[in-house]
Amino acid sequence: MLTISPQIAGPAPRLKITGIECRVLLAPDYDPRFTSSAQDSLLVAIHTDGGVTGIGECDANPWMCKTCIEAPGTHTMGLSIKEMLIGSDPFEIGAIWQKLYLGTAMNGRRGVVIHAMSAVDMALWDLCGKALGKPVHALLGGRPRDHITPYASLQPAGHRFEEYRDALVESALKAKALGFKAVKSEVTMNGPYAHGGMHESYDRHTEVVAAVRKAIGPEIALMVDVQYLWDDAATCLSVVKDWAEFDLYFLETPVWSDNVEEMAKLVEKAPMKIAFGEWLATRHEFRELMDIGKVQVAQPDVGRCGGIGEARIVCDMAAERGRIIVPHCWKTGVSISATAHLAFVTPHCAFIEYLPAQLCHERLRRELAHEELVLQDGRIPLPVKPGLGVEVDWEVARRYTVA
Repeated sequence: MLTISPQIAGPAPRLKITGIECRVLLAPDYDPRFTSSAQDSLLVAIHTDGGVTGIGECDANPWMCKTCIEAPGTHTMGLSIKEMLIGSDPFEIGAIWQKLYLGTAMNGRRGVVIHAMSAVDMALWDLCGKALGKPVHALLGGRPRDHITPYASLQPAGHRFEEYRDALVESALKAKALGFKAVKSEVTMNGPYAHGGMHESYDRHTEVVAAVRKAIGPEIALMVDVQYLWDDAATCLSVVKDWAEFDLYFLETPVWSDNVEEMAKLVEKAPMKIAFGEWLATRHEFRELMDIGKVQVAQPDVGRCGGIGEARIVCDMAAERGRIIVPHCWKTGVSISATAHLAFVTPHCAFIEYLPAQLCHERLRRELAHEELVLQDGRIPLPVKPGLGVEVDWEVARRYTVA
């Protein structure tokens, strides 16, 4: 099985993993009606006998993922992630990933176990970078780019159409004022994840897209996320066939993630690129996405797909197929930093998802972690700090820890 480990010159420091700490974090003002997973997090710290600690997180129910890591094993096909990690050499990330994947196979292979492994993998890369005094992108192989381009994820507000539209227009204008060269607008007023329980017509979705495009002008790239709004390609196409005038860079998750045959129909006829991948786990699901679904934009999430290494494999698969990478990321600066390091060594990565504190509602996103990444003239320059280059505010982590 192909795996990814740090590429380094010379011998690695002699370190052994001595422990793994899992914290379930929950913002005190969380709203269960939100369609936002940035209100909670599983923060993972992997400790070594040399005093070096790596930090990671994943994007799934943190109580479930904590259990996936800490639960004891009872047989050879359902081993404990925590027990398998203790005593391992943290620089053998590829071997560790395969060991965890095979050891949890009866319980995992996809879904929440893989999401939990993503946090472990992320923490290992951070740990190795810190131990070597090098940024993670320098350990991934390939020549890093000087900069990457982020897009601002726009969040709506309110429970009426006018409030929703105006909130998105306002946040789009804020993103433009901050210097972003690209934005993504959620336009979900119907379907399984309708904002605030709204039930608006498809025509009103078109109105929102038109309002956001008018606000930002033609020079800024615009993407639209409709969060699985339609049941099939035909219904989707009946609406988006008229969206060509808005010059969308991509349309994200228009149908359900398992409907790969419907995706292929959209790719054939839609007037914009189709993007998927935020919920997928492992290269195997992405192979189906690209080979059967034919999507032009793959969106691996380093906190869900299996970690930085697995996301790198997905990026290589996309390159082989001539597809674009635009990673998904909807968590704190820990995951955003991990996403950025991957993007710097992925030349076919067009944008990364980035939600600065000035544009987000979620308290954890604003307060927990402070990444090295900065926005300069609409781009993010190459980070140089060791590991992921992110600083966790441990007082905030302590205050929001619930398990």
